Amino acid sequence: MRNKLKALYELQEIDLRIDGLDGEKAQLLGESQALEAKLAEAREKIAARREEVSALEEEKGALEANLASENDNIARSESHLKEIKTQKEYQAVSKEISGAKKLIAELEEQILQKINAIEEINGDIAKREADLSEMETNVAAQQAEVQQKVDALEGGIAKDAATREETVKGLPASVMKRYSKLRDQRRGVAVVEAKEGNCMGCNMHLPPQLYNTLFRADDVVTCPHCQRILIMKLEVQD
Repeated sequence: MRNKLKALYELQEIDLRIDGLDGEKAQLLGESQALEAKLAEAREKIAARREEVSALEEEKGALEANLASENDNIARSESHLKEIKTQKEYQAVSKEISGAKKLIAELEEQILQKINAIEEINGDIAKREADLSEMETNVAAQQAEVQQKVDALEGGIAKDAATREETVKGLPASVMKRYSKLRDQRRGVAVVEAKEGNCMGCNMHLPPQLYNTLFRADDVVTCPHCQRILIMKLEVQD
């Protein structure tokens, strides 16, 4: 049983190392995802600005169509002036031409505003695209560094997993079942040291009679408070 307790303690150390490596890996992958999200956000903003340009281009096209229509109307009205014989009719057509010219001036102003807005947005898009290109280069470098670290962590995890497999072979199924259940219940820590009269898992005082059993190391002893498996570290490592 002494050797089994030693193996159980070693298993706990291996599992805690794997937990730590998995945590580091998850953090690195989270950083990588955050970088991707940052790129996606930048691309979405550029796409949104392009949609603004598309809408403005459509509005500008409609204004230009109206402008062309009004110019045609003026041309027809001015041609009609030559055929008018009464002063009253002449004044009415002249008034129509004047109104159309006023409308044309307004349309031309609106078209100019659309052109200016389109140019401004296109300038913003060009800047955003340049920033995005630089960001993509930086993110690619950062992700390559992250992947290198992840690969190293995965190598460590694989090595510890192989050691774990060998360690588990020497432990009874009943002990492993208890160990696994405690790992789930106690945030990954199933085996703790009994030291100076206390359980190092929950820091509660242990009954003195437990120490005789712990020193003998002839059975699996658990803390009466937190139910973690107790070991006397020096005894186990002998």
